[in-house]
Amino acid sequence: MNFTRWSARLPGTPRRIAAARAVRRRPQAPAAPPGAVPAARNESRDGQGGASVPEADGAEAPGRVGTTAATAAADARGGTGRGIDALSVQDLLGHLPALVALVHGPDHRVAFVNGAYTDVFGPRTPGASAAEALPELAELGLLPLMDQVLRSGRPRTVKSRRVPARPGRTRPGYYTFTCTPIELPGPEPERGVLVFAAEVTDQIEVAERLRASERRQREAAVTLQRSLLPQQLEHPDDLRVAAAYQPGGTEAAVGGDWYDVITLGAGRTALVIGDVMGRGVRAAAVMGQLRTAVRAYARLDLPPHEVLQLLDGLAAEIDPNQIATCVYAVHDPNEGRLVYASAGHMPILVRDPDGTVHRAEAATGPPLGTGGWLHTSAPVAFGPGSSAVLYTDGLVERRDADIDQGIDALEGAFAGATGTPQTVCDRLQRALGITAEHDDDVALLVLQHPVRTGQDAELFHNAALDLLGGNEAAPRARAFASGVLASWRFPAELHDLGVLAASELVANSLQHGTPPMRLRLRRTDRRLIIEVTDGDEHLPRRRRAEPADESGRGISIVATISSAWGSRRTPGGGKAVWCEFALPETVPQ
Repeated sequence: MNFTRWSARLPGTPRRIAAARAVRRRPQAPAAPPGAVPAARNESRDGQGGASVPEADGAEAPGRVGTTAATAAADARGGTGRGIDALSVQDLLGHLPALVALVHGPDHRVAFVNGAYTDVFGPRTPGASAAEALPELAELGLLPLMDQVLRSGRPRTVKSRRVPARPGRTRPGYYTFTCTPIELPGPEPERGVLVFAAEVTDQIEVAERLRASERRQREAAVTLQRSLLPQQLEHPDDLRVAAAYQPGGTEAAVGGDWYDVITLGAGRTALVIGDVMGRGVRAAAVMGQLRTAVRAYARLDLPPHEVLQLLDGLAAEIDPNQIATCVYAVHDPNEGRLVYASAGHMPILVRDPDGTVHRAEAATGPPLGTGGWLHTSAPVAFGPGSSAVLYTDGLVERRDADIDQGIDALEGAFAGATGTPQTVCDRLQRALGITAEHDDDVALLVLQHPVRTGQDAELFHNAALDLLGGNEAAPRARAFASGVLASWRFPAELHDLGVLAASELVANSLQHGTPPMRLRLRRTDRRLIIEVTDGDEHLPRRRRAEPADESGRGISIVATISSAWGSRRTPGGGKAVWCEFALPETVPQ
């Protein structure tokens, strides 16, 4: 097919052919004088084909710069000197608000700087090297970049370089510099670099304000999260505890991790850790409600599985779409064990006195809010010398590994982590790689049942008496309590109050309870605990006795003379009624 014949019929073809012939007949430009900057491509030095370049900053212009594209377009249309063709490159660059500098040669000699560049950095001398005439580029680290652009022929950009304030400028500015390679044609073509700097000060300031706002929001969010956590842990008599909380990431959203330590009375302690899935104020709000509910239910001294059962219904009412997990455990020093129940949470890790670490994961049910599940409690041995760690999934879960691998790593770290509970917390976080940039919240609770020896062991005593024989057990109980309290060298007033409380509790059990019955007295370094157990499950309550009533005053007397009192159902059936007295500082140690 003859494309020439077909193309000749296209509109405008004769005019384009004539323009192309005219370009081929154009005479070559004479050689440039020594020291002059080579002219831009397709520009003659006799003024044909483009406008001359005005002098920069009062100095003689080193050369003329033309527009190759504009000239070619004008020739194609069959005319020059009209519209954009009448503008030189220098005219275009001189009116730009951006900073423009044109350099050429291996030492980057200055060919042109526009008015915006002069306003920022001051007048510059054409013909001098950039190292001498453009020291600001050296300060900004651009000269090596310009060398690289000249060698590679590829443009390079550096973002947000700070330009200090100078006289006449009230504030420093930020500019993004782009260095673009150019070729200046002539008898001896020479390569150069066009430096183009766009001011981004407003964008930088807006971004900094946004970052500052995000920092303030995150600080407020973390403050909110921490305010929902215990401000100070309760310290039981028989346990040493420590906790740690590490918010995840740098974003403002908060998580729903929480922990708590609750003293239940009679030496027993409840330990709680939970996690509301998701992030944000909603997760923190649900967490705060659940934590408050746990403390309220704990005061009822219920078994762990009953507490989770109540939480399960409450979580469904708060937000049926929110998933929460929780572990609730109770430590009883008299029994030397930890009774726990779990609602979809990470297993408790227990370290025995011999250093063996194992998981307590028998009593685990679905997360809170699912409904229709009966939670169960399970015991785990936790005597003197034992330690345990309760934690949220942020400590062991990683995006690139199975969660069981994280738990295995925690077991290995826990087996070798010794020292105080706070030291163990710190070591576990370091071993698991928890830093300020960790992407998930981490809550951690470590507890230890220390082995007491020497003088410290003298502060902890236990004494118990089985109540046999019906009503005649009451005088034996009073005599037993009197002898034990005397041997513990309590002051006379505390001795008498303790005997009175033991007598009333025993009398109440003999009247309303069923065998087997037992009186237990326990002394810690801070309190005296008196507890009576029997086989009846009906819990006593305090009531106001009328003057004519012959009974009903025992519990009121105990509540009046003691620091605290309470009752609970025991796991094997029956109940325990207890009271405690705070020891004065003058009690012999």
